[in-house]
Amino acid sequence: MTHIGIIIGSTRPGRNGEQVARWVLQNAEQRDDATFELIDLKDFPLPHLDEPMPPMMQQYQHEHTKAWSATIARFDGFIMVTPEYNHSTSGVLKNAIDYLFAEWNNKAVGFVSYGSVGGARAVEHLRLVAGELKLADVRTSVSLSLFHDFEGYTAFKPSDNQVTTLGTLIDELVDWSTALAPLRARQLAAQQTS
Repeated sequence: MTHIGIIIGSTRPGRNGEQVARWVLQNAEQRDDATFELIDLKDFPLPHLDEPMPPMMQQYQHEHTKAWSATIARFDGFIMVTPEYNHSTSGVLKNAIDYLFAEWNNKAVGFVSYGSVGGARAVEHLRLVAGELKLADVRTSVSLSLFHDFEGYTAFKPSDNQVTTLGTLIDELVDWSTALAPLRARQLAAQQTS
Protein backbone atom coordinates (compact mmCIF):
# COMPACT_ATOMS: atom_id res chain seq x y z
CA MET A 1 0.00 0.00 0.00
CA THR A 2 1.19 3.52 -0.76
CA HIS A 3 2.86 5.13 2.25
CA ILE A 4 2.76 8.93 2.55
CA GLY A 5 4.88 11.02 4.92
CA ILE A 6 3.48 14.30 6.25
CA ILE A 7 6.48 16.53 6.95
CA ILE A 8 6.12 19.25 9.58
CA GLY A 9 8.31 21.91 7.99
CA SER A 10 8.91 24.18 10.99
CA THR A 11 10.72 23.73 14.28
CA ARG A 12 10.06 27.24 15.61
CA PRO A 13 8.74 27.43 19.18
CA GLY A 14 5.02 28.15 19.03
CA ARG A 15 4.83 26.93 15.42
CA ASN A 16 1.47 26.54 13.71
CA GLY A 17 2.76 23.70 11.56
CA GLU A 18 2.15 20.90 14.03
CA GLN A 19 -1.58 21.55 14.40
CA VAL A 20 -1.89 21.90 10.61
CA ALA A 21 -0.02 18.63 10.05
CA ARG A 22 -2.19 16.82 12.61
CA TRP A 23 -5.29 18.13 10.78
CA VAL A 24 -3.86 16.75 7.52
CA LEU A 25 -3.19 13.40 9.20
CA GLN A 26 -6.64 13.25 10.79
CA ASN A 27 -8.31 13.78 7.42
CA ALA A 28 -5.93 11.46 5.56
CA GLU A 29 -6.45 8.59 8.00
CA GLN A 30 -10.11 8.39 6.95
CA ARG A 31 -8.94 6.93 3.65
CA ASP A 32 -8.22 3.28 2.87
CA ASP A 33 -6.06 3.70 -0.26
CA ALA A 34 -2.82 4.70 1.52
CA THR A 35 -1.19 4.91 4.93
CA PHE A 36 0.01 8.16 6.43
CA GLU A 37 2.63 9.09 9.02
CA LEU A 38 3.88 12.33 10.54
CA ILE A 39 7.54 13.26 10.09
CA ASP A 40 8.49 16.02 12.52
CA LEU A 41 11.70 17.84 11.70
CA LYS A 42 12.11 18.46 15.44
CA ASP A 43 12.90 14.73 15.68
CA PHE A 44 15.71 15.12 13.12
CA PRO A 45 18.06 17.86 14.39
CA LEU A 46 20.04 18.25 11.19
CA PRO A 47 22.80 20.86 11.41
CA HIS A 48 23.28 23.11 8.42
CA LEU A 49 24.25 20.68 5.65
CA ASP A 50 27.46 19.14 6.96
CA GLU A 51 28.12 16.17 4.69
CA PRO A 52 31.40 16.46 2.75
CA MET A 53 30.10 14.57 -0.29
CA PRO A 54 27.19 15.77 -2.45
CA PRO A 55 23.87 14.06 -1.54
CA MET A 56 23.68 12.53 -5.01
CA MET A 57 26.61 10.28 -4.06
CA GLN A 58 24.77 8.80 -1.04
CA GLN A 59 28.07 8.47 0.83
CA TYR A 60 26.79 9.71 4.17
CA GLN A 61 29.26 10.02 7.02
CA HIS A 62 27.05 11.29 9.84
CA GLU A 63 24.50 9.26 11.80
CA HIS A 64 21.94 12.07 11.64
CA THR A 65 22.09 11.94 7.83
CA LYS A 66 21.80 8.14 7.78
CA ALA A 67 18.73 8.28 10.04
CA TRP A 68 17.12 10.98 7.88
CA SER A 69 17.91 9.02 4.72
CA ALA A 70 16.38 5.81 6.11
CA THR A 71 13.24 7.68 7.14
CA ILE A 72 12.63 9.40 3.81
CA ALA A 73 13.47 6.25 1.82
CA ARG A 74 10.51 4.41 3.46
CA PHE A 75 7.88 6.63 1.83
CA ASP A 76 6.24 6.70 -1.60
CA GLY A 77 5.13 10.32 -1.41
CA PHE A 78 4.97 13.34 0.85
CA ILE A 79 2.82 16.18 2.00
CA MET A 80 5.04 19.05 3.07
CA VAL A 81 3.44 21.38 5.59
CA THR A 82 5.30 24.65 5.23
CA PRO A 83 5.12 28.10 6.70
CA GLU A 84 6.03 31.10 4.61
CA TYR A 85 9.01 32.98 5.98
CA ASN A 86 10.22 36.01 4.02
CA HIS A 87 8.47 34.95 0.79
CA SER A 88 9.89 31.40 0.93
CA THR A 89 9.81 28.19 2.91
CA SER A 90 11.50 27.68 6.26
CA GLY A 91 15.26 27.26 6.39
CA VAL A 92 14.92 24.03 8.36
CA LEU A 93 12.72 22.43 5.69
CA LYS A 94 15.02 23.51 2.86
CA ASN A 95 18.03 22.19 4.77
CA ALA A 96 16.31 18.83 5.38
CA ILE A 97 15.41 18.56 1.70
CA ASP A 98 18.96 19.41 0.61
CA TYR A 99 20.50 16.62 2.70
CA LEU A 100 19.21 13.95 0.29
CA PHE A 101 18.71 13.29 -3.40
CA ALA A 102 17.92 9.71 -4.46
CA GLU A 103 15.60 9.21 -1.49
CA TRP A 104 13.26 11.84 -3.00
CA ASN A 105 13.43 10.57 -6.61
CA ASN A 106 10.35 9.25 -8.42
CA LYS A 107 7.98 10.09 -5.61
CA ALA A 108 5.12 12.55 -5.46
CA VAL A 109 4.72 15.60 -3.24
CA GLY A 110 1.86 17.87 -2.31
CA PHE A 111 1.97 21.08 -0.30
CA VAL A 112 -0.05 22.50 2.56
CA SER A 113 1.10 26.01 3.39
CA TYR A 114 0.17 28.76 5.77
CA GLY A 115 1.00 32.43 6.08
CA SER A 116 -0.34 35.92 5.54
CA VAL A 117 -1.03 35.11 1.88
CA GLY A 118 -1.58 31.42 2.49
CA GLY A 119 2.07 30.47 2.05
CA ALA A 120 1.72 30.56 -1.73
CA ARG A 121 5.23 31.92 -2.31
CA ALA A 122 6.79 29.19 -0.17
CA VAL A 123 5.01 26.58 -2.30
CA GLU A 124 6.23 28.15 -5.53
CA HIS A 125 9.82 27.91 -4.31
CA LEU A 126 9.33 24.31 -3.19
CA ARG A 127 7.92 23.38 -6.62
CA LEU A 128 11.20 24.50 -8.22
CA VAL A 129 13.20 22.43 -5.74
CA ALA A 130 10.95 19.40 -6.27
CA GLY A 131 11.64 19.38 -9.99
CA GLU A 132 15.39 19.13 -9.44
CA LEU A 133 14.88 16.23 -7.02
CA LYS A 134 12.67 14.25 -9.44
CA LEU A 135 9.73 14.77 -7.09
CA ALA A 136 6.46 15.03 -9.00
CA ASP A 137 4.48 17.87 -7.43
CA VAL A 138 0.72 17.64 -7.67
CA ARG A 139 -1.23 20.63 -8.90
CA THR A 140 -3.59 21.09 -5.96
CA SER A 141 -2.24 22.70 -2.81
CA VAL A 142 -3.89 23.88 0.38
CA SER A 143 -3.17 27.54 1.19
CA LEU A 144 -4.17 28.49 4.73
CA SER A 145 -4.53 32.15 5.61
CA LEU A 146 -3.40 33.35 9.02
CA PHE A 147 -6.31 35.82 8.82
CA HIS A 148 -9.11 33.42 7.86
CA ASP A 149 -8.06 29.91 8.94
CA PHE A 150 -6.59 30.80 12.35
CA GLU A 151 -8.12 32.63 15.31
CA GLY A 152 -5.70 35.18 16.68
CA TYR A 153 -3.13 33.91 14.16
CA THR A 154 -2.52 30.81 16.31
CA ALA A 155 -5.66 28.69 16.89
CA PHE A 156 -6.20 26.64 13.73
CA LYS A 157 -9.83 26.71 12.52
CA PRO A 158 -9.84 25.76 8.83
CA SER A 159 -12.90 26.48 6.74
CA ASP A 160 -14.89 23.63 5.19
CA ASN A 161 -13.56 24.41 1.71
CA GLN A 162 -10.03 23.69 2.97
CA VAL A 163 -11.10 20.13 3.87
CA THR A 164 -12.43 19.66 0.34
CA THR A 165 -9.20 21.01 -1.19
CA LEU A 166 -7.12 18.76 1.05
CA GLY A 167 -9.14 15.76 -0.16
CA THR A 168 -8.36 16.67 -3.77
CA LEU A 169 -4.67 17.11 -2.95
CA ILE A 170 -4.53 13.67 -1.33
CA ASP A 171 -6.42 12.08 -4.26
CA GLU A 172 -3.81 13.45 -6.67
CA LEU A 173 -0.92 12.54 -4.39
CA VAL A 174 -1.98 8.92 -3.96
CA ASP A 175 -2.61 8.58 -7.72
CA TRP A 176 0.81 10.01 -8.62
CA SER A 177 2.63 8.04 -5.91
CA THR A 178 1.04 4.86 -7.21
CA ALA A 179 1.77 5.71 -10.84
CA LEU A 180 5.45 6.32 -10.04
CA ALA A 181 5.88 2.96 -8.28
CA PRO A 182 7.41 1.23 -11.37
CA LEU A 183 10.06 3.96 -11.63
CA ARG A 184 10.93 3.58 -7.94
CA ALA A 185 11.18 -0.20 -8.39
CA ARG A 186 13.48 0.22 -11.39
CA GLN A 187 15.64 2.73 -9.46
CA LEU A 188 15.89 0.33 -6.51
CA ALA A 189 16.87 -2.58 -8.78
CA ALA A 190 19.56 -0.44 -10.41
CA GLN A 191 20.97 0.53 -7.01
CA GLN A 192 21.08 -3.09 -5.87
CA THR A 193 23.01 -4.23 -8.97
CA SER A 194 25.54 -1.39 -8.88
